[in-house]
Amino acid sequence: MKLISVRLVLPVLLLLSLPTQQGWAQTPPGQAAAKSDDVYKKIWKFAEWYKNDQNRVVQSVLFSGRFQVDYAAINADQGDHSEWNIRRMRLGAKSKLFRTLTLHGEVEFNPQEADPFYVRITDMYLEWAKSEKLELTVGKQGASFTMDGSTSSKDLLTIDRSNLANNMWFPQEYFPGVAASGEVSGWQYHSAVYSAGEMNREFGEFNGSVFTLFSIGRDVADPLGAKEALLRANYVYQNPHPSNTFTRQLHHMVSVNFKFEDDNWGARTDVSAAAGYLGQSDLWGLMVMPFYNITPRFQIVARETYLKSSDPNGVRLATYESTVVSGRGDRFQEIYLGANYYFYGHKLKLQSGAQWGDMDDRANDGGTYNGFSWVTGLRVSW
Repeated sequence: MKLISVRLVLPVLLLLSLPTQQGWAQTPPGQAAAKSDDVYKKIWKFAEWYKNDQNRVVQSVLFSGRFQVDYAAINADQGDHSEWNIRRMRLGAKSKLFRTLTLHGEVEFNPQEADPFYVRITDMYLEWAKSEKLELTVGKQGASFTMDGSTSSKDLLTIDRSNLANNMWFPQEYFPGVAASGEVSGWQYHSAVYSAGEMNREFGEFNGSVFTLFSIGRDVADPLGAKEALLRANYVYQNPHPSNTFTRQLHHMVSVNFKFEDDNWGARTDVSAAAGYLGQSDLWGLMVMPFYNITPRFQIVARETYLKSSDPNGVRLATYESTVVSGRGDRFQEIYLGANYYFYGHKLKLQSGAQWGDMDDRANDGGTYNGFSWVTGLRVSW
């Protein structure tokens, strides 16, 4: 790692860990953790702009957003690359209205670039929820399918989503649409229709087609005696259209995933397959991600991913690897090993992960990749 990265990362780590270190010096570990949590609670309290449960019109106005910064280094047979990157910066607000409505809006910015500084609107929706059984959402919102695709970037256990999600989910993530979701007797469901037309920074051009999403999950934590256990199946149908640039060129997509967590360990799995159109090959892949909590704050995570396309040039590389190799291949596998330190849960954490990746390219036209990458990132969210 370059000297400049050490000089920049070390002061951040010392600053963030200061409340914890002071607490450890003066009190037992359990009390130290509680003291540091109290400090963070006071800081995050500033995000609560307004709260009054007695107000019949506006019950709360909360600041929402995230700031994520990475240092990435790649060493591959095809070349090397390193960079500092503000991965995500989003700012907005979430309001509770009339006790049943939630109005949420966020905008993404890129402070590394003068143009465009304003990147896009991410969330801009109105949600109605009378009970847990039914929630209706209208507006620009996240489309949740595949394991990593249904996990917010705030809550990821790895530094970034797997390459399975990068290929078989829709990485734009936010689409204008209408969705219904809820939970009934341990069954969780989500059904939605979204616009897939030509992408712009707001709500799209609505000049393409639509995609539909249906997801159903079963909570099996009690039968397994676990803290959390959810088995979920997702199906996406997209009407093929050349102007569908909000999405990947996938006609049908099926994903079955399982999320399990006990006291100190857990695992997440995903098996997915997709049928492509307009030159995109059919795909299938699997992902297994076990993790172990060494302490309440320190966690280690491993992940193995495998992807295969029926035809050449059907598989893409992920964000940082694609800076070295821009072409596509037909078989990809990766092994990831990482560690997370949670200063204040997922709201303030430091993540670091190293991975080996290998891409085969039958067409031999610029998609071959074999190398190691290492990414460390600070994640802050409200």
